[in-house]
Amino acid sequence: MSGRVDIVIVNWNAGRQLAECIASIDAYADGHVASVTIVDNGSTDGSEHVTSTRVPLGVIAAGANLGFARACNVGAKDGSAGYVLLLNPDTRLYDGTLDIALGYIDRHPDVGVVGIQLHGDAGRAQHNIARRPTAANFVADSLGLARLSPRLFPGMFVDYDPAISADVDHSIGAFYLVRRALWVELGGLDEAFFVYLEDNDFSYRVRRRGYRVHYLAEATAYHRGGGTSEQVKAHRLSYALQSRIVFAAKHSSLAGLVAVAVTTLFVEPVIRLGERTARRSWSGVRDTARGYGLIYRALPALLRTVRAVRRR
Repeated sequence: MSGRVDIVIVNWNAGRQLAECIASIDAYADGHVASVTIVDNGSTDGSEHVTSTRVPLGVIAAGANLGFARACNVGAKDGSAGYVLLLNPDTRLYDGTLDIALGYIDRHPDVGVVGIQLHGDAGRAQHNIARRPTAANFVADSLGLARLSPRLFPGMFVDYDPAISADVDHSIGAFYLVRRALWVELGGLDEAFFVYLEDNDFSYRVRRRGYRVHYLAEATAYHRGGGTSEQVKAHRLSYALQSRIVFAAKHSSLAGLVAVAVTTLFVEPVIRLGERTARRSWSGVRDTARGYGLIYRALPALLRTVRAVRRR
């Protein structure tokens, strides 16, 4: 039973949140944790100096922001336990979290990934179950149709009772328990994604291999949500929309990719800026303008990534 899971945490200026996350692992490791590897993406707040009193903890100083996918892959290579747990620094384990999640995946060899019920500050369960998005979903999001008529144009996240366990397309990667053999077989997360949607892509590849992705309501943990990305809203917008285009390049037809790229790059910014101007959210206008400025400056690199993904 001992040392069955290697925990990988990607840190970027998580501050006190990371220390609280490690403290919760110390408190509730219950002999299950073989190692904790923190991949620090160039933090400047001192959070990378966190320590543990009960579990083997290592810090890999990347020296720069590798992005989430690449950092997770680097961290996962540092362990050898039968399971890999991707854990966000803004999470905290509870008593029994690991015992229940590991017990479930142990008993079900056809399950490749387990996600769990996550609670925020208000104590309410978060909606962290998602479907695999399509080009039509992305276009609807860009045009604002998903907000106007969610029944006709459902978004990526599923309106689902979080108290019910079930097989799902995807459960978000804040707590993402994977069989190491499957992780290795699939090559880890796809580094074409800098951050966002890499976990959804991985869940899709898991299911294509014939394994189940299971949302386990009986296991719970705290998740603040937003995490350290709240510090850089413009960058968060840029990364999220670039990942949307990469996802479409990987999983949609050429027509679908073109539709997603055109609406994301040229229609959505007009809608976003118009909505924020109407609300007189000048900080929102500023963050949106900066975010799209970052996207347009990154277009040559994004185009190279899209071409590489389409050639696979």
